[in-house]
Amino acid sequence: MPPEPGGKERHTARVAHEQALRGHQVLVALRHGGVPPGVAAVTPERSRVTRAVAGRSDPLAFAVDCARVLPRLGPLDVVHLHGDHREALFLGPVARRLGVPLLVTVHGALAMRHRAIMPWAFRHVAGFTALGTRPTADLRRAGVPAHAILTISSGVDLPRLEAFRSRATPEPGLIVSVGSLVPVKNHALTIEAFRRLRAVRPGMRLVIVGEGPERARLERLASAERGVEFTGHLPGDEVYRLVSRAQVFVLSSCRLSSVGEGVPTAALEALALGTAVVVSSDATLDPVVADREAYRVFRSGSADDLLACLRSVLDGDEARARMTGRARAAVAGLDWPLVAARIEDWYGSP
Repeated sequence: MPPEPGGKERHTARVAHEQALRGHQVLVALRHGGVPPGVAAVTPERSRVTRAVAGRSDPLAFAVDCARVLPRLGPLDVVHLHGDHREALFLGPVARRLGVPLLVTVHGALAMRHRAIMPWAFRHVAGFTALGTRPTADLRRAGVPAHAILTISSGVDLPRLEAFRSRATPEPGLIVSVGSLVPVKNHALTIEAFRRLRAVRPGMRLVIVGEGPERARLERLASAERGVEFTGHLPGDEVYRLVSRAQVFVLSSCRLSSVGEGVPTAALEALALGTAVVVSSDATLDPVVADREAYRVFRSGSADDLLACLRSVLDGDEARARMTGRARAAVAGLDWPLVAARIEDWYGSP
């Protein structure tokens, strides 16, 4: 389980939980937090070296610690890394020496400035799961053959989300965005488009859910505009109640040189909750949501495009109703047990 909080941790924990329910013995290495019921925790000790490395990259230091503890865990059938070439560089050789296949799940865009070292870092990886078309494309550019990549997404807890959807009372004028307050989420663009929207629709309200290092800057950007609220981190059920009441869910993510979105789970959950979803072209839901009429896409980085998209969705009651009507069917194949079964099948692929 990666040391940074967020969607990657949620994905890792849920995959482990589903695997335990399917009768597997699952060990999860983690730096902090807890593990799901039925899953055993492994907490590698830091060394003097990794304490120093952690100041520059805690995920990298964590990978080194995990590589050191791996031989002491007893017989293993598979090692499943949630990360990229940086962690694979350390875990791959150890898995190779142990004779255990290493599977890597890439959650977002790769840092392609490191492309030259990727073939070396990935040389001991038996297979990949990539969350969306962008990580898949990056892996292919790094020389990974198509047959070694399974393109999937995170799952969603459909029964739980359906319960919130059935009880929701829509709040006219409510726009919600969910994501860590970090540059890749590009909340500043959402605030700018909302500012223009509210100039002609003064009753609108934007609620941004999440915490992160950009909070102070974003609050300054929003300070001159009424109607913007930052909630910080919220428990899952509170997020679902809020999103299920919204008229529109927005995600303005952009690709940066070192990071980018895979398939954003928050957007999939919004679809399952029956909320109209608007995402940037850098937060694509391809290929896991095949129905492009179930959501809207705007050009990443363009406040004009986002504003036009929001106005179209908010003004078109019938079109918005069609979107939300198609949304549940669009994510029907993403219930967590189904996603976990696909990953288990991939473990057994030749």
